[in-house]
This record gives sequence, structure tokens and C-alpha cells, in this order.
Amino acid sequence: MTPPAAPISAGDTAWVLVSAALVMVMVPGLAFFYGGLVRTRSALNTLLMSLAALALVSVQWVLGGYSLAFAPGSAWLGGLSWLGFAGVGADAYAGYAAGVPHLAFAIYQAMFAGITVALISGAVVERMKFSAYLLFALAWTTLVYDPLAHWVWGEGGWLRSLGVLDFAGGTVVHVSAGTSALVAALMLGRRRALGRAALVPHNVPFTLLGAGLLWFGWFGFNAGSALGATGVAANAFATTHAAASAGLVAWMLLELARRKQATAVGAATGAVAGLVAITPAAGFVTPAAALAIGAIGAAASFAAMQLRSHTQVDDALDVFACHGVAGLAGALLTGVFATTTVNAAGADGLLAGNPRQVAMQAVAVLATIAFSGAATATILVAIRVTLGLRVSVPDELAGVDWSEHGEHAYHGADSGAATGGLDELGASVLLPAPATRERAA
Repeated sequence: MTPPAAPISAGDTAWVLVSAALVMVMVPGLAFFYGGLVRTRSALNTLLMSLAALALVSVQWVLGGYSLAFAPGSAWLGGLSWLGFAGVGADAYAGYAAGVPHLAFAIYQAMFAGITVALISGAVVERMKFSAYLLFALAWTTLVYDPLAHWVWGEGGWLRSLGVLDFAGGTVVHVSAGTSALVAALMLGRRRALGRAALVPHNVPFTLLGAGLLWFGWFGFNAGSALGATGVAANAFATTHAAASAGLVAWMLLELARRKQATAVGAATGAVAGLVAITPAAGFVTPAAALAIGAIGAAASFAAMQLRSHTQVDDALDVFACHGVAGLAGALLTGVFATTTVNAAGADGLLAGNPRQVAMQAVAVLATIAFSGAATATILVAIRVTLGLRVSVPDELAGVDWSEHGEHAYHGADSGAATGGLDELGASVLLPAPATRERAA
């Protein structure tokens, strides 16, 4: 039965709308964060992967994604009653955000869907066809994100019914994106230049700017998930800032201990890892607990990056280490530090006398990893045998900015050219015109 319409709160509505705008700002933030970390010849492609994902997924969300994720349905998937936002209007819907228009809640959630698949792009930059990425983003959001959102947040979702706590997307967003990024990196294979040339960030200030925008937007991501201007929102705001700060400090200390230098890229990454770790816990734990969660999440991410560097896996921007590992740590730590003194609608965790919550969090993490990993592999296999996944060798050497978009971010030696450029060892190569380049599977 459809819950009755509830009174609209102007304050709650304003906060949700502002939070939706803040989450939208995270998309250009992610674009700059990732864009600064790649080489000059891939900067535009990397930036566009984030912005294009937001637009494409937003169209999908209106047409059917929101309905699949949040409409009343089964324990596994939402129904079709809200296709095209039918019935999603100015009245409040008591099933989710009782004090705000249903449409405000729906568009707020659209921003979450848009940024989640964009996170995965960091693992496949500099070698994936842009057309293949767009198809992947559409398929992944429909077949992976929408069901997971329903499992954890939707009415009757099986993980929600189990009592799993995920305030703003530790499993739905970060564990799923991190797992899928690792699968995608393995299936695409290594970049041609890896091991042959130094693949260093081309613009560290871009990365710092992106981290700052992400930190700013994350207040909407986490505090906005309270769906009202409430004490829980204030707590989530405080825990978000505390965890980001602890993550940045922890990362700098680890770098100082390991290499006697604290890097700007490391500081930015530590802040993001702290933000990722606190996401599932933001509305359920105290600010003091958030310091521990942020620091532990950053340390786990740091260790995962060191381990990955000794493997043959080319997760180009360490999406799995930053989002998958820190998200996993945060999801489990939610089960340790959660307390109903912060949020009566939540649950007590291990330290409050409820060890069962840790087990439920672990079930959610394992289910998310298994489902998102298997579904991502299936989607990529289908794209590989139809459209193809990778650009050709000449296109990769020229740079995907030129081969995929016919543009350069800058006019310099590393940008390549329409008919010539530099290979990864510095030797001059002759590159065929874009129209005649061979498609790579």
C-alpha cells in the first residue's frame, strides 16, 4: 500500500535541494581529481568520462533507473510504477523522505547514481574506448547500481530488511565501484607504457582542486542523506569533516614514516579515503569514532596501494584501493562504532554491545563484492565481443584525447598530433589518421 502524503517542511526541502547541488559539484571535483593524475594526452578524456557519466545516468534515472532502485517491488529490485518519474511529484512520499517533495528525493538520488559509475573510470583511463565506456556506464548503472540501491535503501530490499547500516553509500557506491574497477582493470589489461615510461600526474594542482571540491560536496553526500535539516544531519556533517581530516593526517604520517616526505597527491588521496570510509557510518557514529574510521580507512587504502604496486594489475588511479578498500573498512567499522545515541533509527554496534551488527555488515560487503564483480565481468565481456573495449595501439600511443575526441588539452610535445606524435620511449612514430585506425578489442 502506498504511504500517504506527508506535510512538506521548507527547511528540510531546502537542505535536500542544496545537498543535491553539492553532490553534483562532486562530479567536476572527481573529474579534476582524476584529470590531474593522468598524462597530458589523456586529460580531456578523463575529465569527460566523469561529466558524460552524470548526464547519461541522469537520463537513465528519469526513464527507469529511479523506479528500479526505489519503487516498491521485490526484495531484489524495484517495480516499474515510477518509470519516467510517473507519480514522482511535489507531494512528499512517506516511504523515504517524509518532509520533502518526492521529486526532491528522486533528483538527490540521481546525483549518487551519476557519480558512482564515474568512479570506475579511474581504473580504465588512457586505454578504454569512449563509446565502450558510455555503453558500460549505462549497462552498469541499470544492472548493478540500481539493484544494489534497492537492496540497501529500497522498500523491502533484502539487506535493508536484514538491518544493514549504510547511511550514504559505503556498499552501494564505494565497495561496488571499487570492486568493478578492479575487474575492469584486469579485463582491459595494462597500458602499453606501463613499465616502459614514468606515468606521472600532469597537473597536481588539478588533483588538489578536485580533492577540495570532493570534500566540499561530500557534506551534501553524507549530511544530505539525513534527508532533513536535523540533528542527524549535523552529526553527519561533523563526522564527515573529522574523518576526512584524520585520513589526510594519517596519510601524511605514513608517507613521512616511509619516505621522509609528505606529498600533495598523497594528502589529497588520504582525505578522499577518509571521506569514503566514513560514508556508511556518518549518521550512526560520533565525531570521535569518525576520527578512528577516517584514519583506519586511509591506512587500509595506503597499504592496498603499496600492495598493488607490486602486482601486474593496472588499476590506473587506484580506484579499488581508495574506494573499494576504504569503503569495505568503513562498512565493517560502522558495525563496530554505531550507536543509537547518535541515531535512534540506526542500531548499536559492537562497542555498544551488539556484535551481530558486524556480521550483518560483512554480509552486505560480501554480497556487494560478489554481485558487482560478476555483473561487471559479464557486461564487459558483452561489450568486448560487440563494440570492443580498447583503443588500438596507435591510438593509445597518440593519446585518447586525440584518438577519441580529436582534441588536445594543451598544445605540447605530449599531446600527440593528427598524423604524428611520440611513442612511450620517446621515439618518433607515424600515426594513421583517426578514420583509418584499426579497432582494438
